[in-house]
Amino acid sequence: MNNSPGDPVDAIIEQWAQVRPDLDTTAMEVFGRVYRLSRTLGDRMDKAYARFGISRGEFDVLATLRRSDAPYTLSPRQLSATLMLTTGGMTGRLDKLERAGLLRRSPDPHDRRGLQVTLTEEGLRLVDQAVMAGLEVQTEALSHLNEEQAGQLAGLLRRLVLETGA
Repeated sequence: MNNSPGDPVDAIIEQWAQVRPDLDTTAMEVFGRVYRLSRTLGDRMDKAYARFGISRGEFDVLATLRRSDAPYTLSPRQLSATLMLTTGGMTGRLDKLERAGLLRRSPDPHDRRGLQVTLTEEGLRLVDQAVMAGLEVQTEALSHLNEEQAGQLAGLLRRLVLETGA
């Protein structure tokens, strides 16, 4: 028997047990908690990135360019594929980030019809600061687990991602 204090998911599971004792709610227990963590930490990440004048989605664009290493350049198509965004959704983000001076679009020298998206110096400075702010939020959340527990959780979640194709 688990002696740890109950969380809101426990209350939901208990309610289901009362009205539908035939249900196996194991998946609900896991994914209810994953969803709650995602939502709560997503809100915290939004606040961390807002200090830099960007949204989480805009951070994702800047971070994807940053991870591509110098010269921090990708095509809009590469960005869309990496971030699983439609080209329309990507265009809106790129427009805003370009207006803010965080990236620039230029013709692709290897494809007359293509564009390249490149981080500016300001974009590079901002994303390096924002990634640290986001990591602080995530590290604080994980501080409630020891190193072994965090490793186990990461491994189990990796397995689910791989097995489900997420």
